[in-house]
Amino acid sequence: MENTNYIDAYLQSVEQVAKTVDKKLIEKIVKLILEVKNNSGRLFILGVGGGAGNASHAVNDFRKLVGIEAYTPIDNVSELTARTNDDGWNSVFVNWLKGSRLNSKDCIFVLSVGGGDEEKNISTNIVTALKFAKEVGAKIFGIVGRDGGYTAKVADVAIIIPTINPDMVTPLTESFQAVVWHLMVSHPILKVQEAKWESIK
Repeated sequence: MENTNYIDAYLQSVEQVAKTVDKKLIEKIVKLILEVKNNSGRLFILGVGGGAGNASHAVNDFRKLVGIEAYTPIDNVSELTARTNDDGWNSVFVNWLKGSRLNSKDCIFVLSVGGGDEEKNISTNIVTALKFAKEVGAKIFGIVGRDGGYTAKVADVAIIIPTINPDMVTPLTESFQAVVWHLMVSHPILKVQEAKWESIK
């Protein structure tokens, strides 16, 4: 495929995802996050790779613009690497959540392309964390790609980014994670503060 053809194909795929992503599920998560906030619950955002970068950014937005207590284990590199070194990558999220006293008022928000798959040994740290979340009764949300893996199976609400092009699953999923959480933090139901540039008239 020529460069210009690829650019056209990619941007057309972006347009198709935007048209076909499940808007009712987005609205459902928005309402549930408001419920968690009103019940003094916390939002814990999990992701690896590109999802880790998205998790860190999303924590900032949910804290600053929505006013909900939000965290991600990704933001403390010392603890993350110490737990990985001492206990192993598989348990790094679940042990962090135990240390954070995850409870039934809280929610886990997964940003992952595959959503975790124990059989294929992919993102098993997410799987282990979600099993613990189910044990304590925390809500689980996700924005995932393809079939959504373990996250889609156990989540209260999982938004699956439609597979428009099998060669673009990862970039489109990670891109739309950002699109969707930005939609959420700017949604009138959740937003308590304008972003800087929107506040300048």
